[in-house]
Amino acid sequence: MHIPDGILPAPVCIAGYATAGGVIWYSLRQINRHPNHKENIPKASLLTAAFFVASWIHIPVPPTSVHLILNGLLGAMLGYYAVPAILIGLFFQAVMFQHGGLSTLGVNATMFGIPAILAYYLFQLRYRFGKENRLWTAVFGFVAGAGGLGFATLIFFALIITSIPADINVETERQAIYGLVLAHIPLMLIEGAFTAAVALFLKRVKPELLES
Repeated sequence: MHIPDGILPAPVCIAGYATAGGVIWYSLRQINRHPNHKENIPKASLLTAAFFVASWIHIPVPPTSVHLILNGLLGAMLGYYAVPAILIGLFFQAVMFQHGGLSTLGVNATMFGIPAILAYYLFQLRYRFGKENRLWTAVFGFVAGAGGLGFATLIFFALIITSIPADINVETERQAIYGLVLAHIPLMLIEGAFTAAVALFLKRVKPELLES
């Protein structure tokens, strides 16, 4: 779902960098408010690596295929640390493997970063039902994982559907976009289940890692 170079017009790419800059600035400000803001860096580094590698795990959803994103997982586990983690992962994906692009780096960072923050707040809703309740940890882990990807897919759809070049078959391109978006629905279920499983595992072996 990464948007490559040459797809979006220049004003959208510039706006993406401006938006990403604002989101990253706000995230770093929230991180620095934490009294021990460096203690989560190892966890953020590990999940940045997971985000970097996950995009190469492709899942066939006929007639296309999709790949893991895990922005909801990063948001649930890292909170505001997820935004710089996603930016770093996207940068190395673009530079090393041309997965995404440098002109669209800001757009992609915004597309995955803002839903990651929303996933964090969705995961925090578990506290309303009791911090130690494993059921609600799993439920809101699933909601965060699926919701993070779902929000990102909606942003992707809005950007791509409004930026179809006029010199190609617009109707054919729209059908392809609809198919790609629908293919992410089963991926949402997979990422939701994976995030719930990770949350339950951490709650059992090292619950302090869930405190982002």
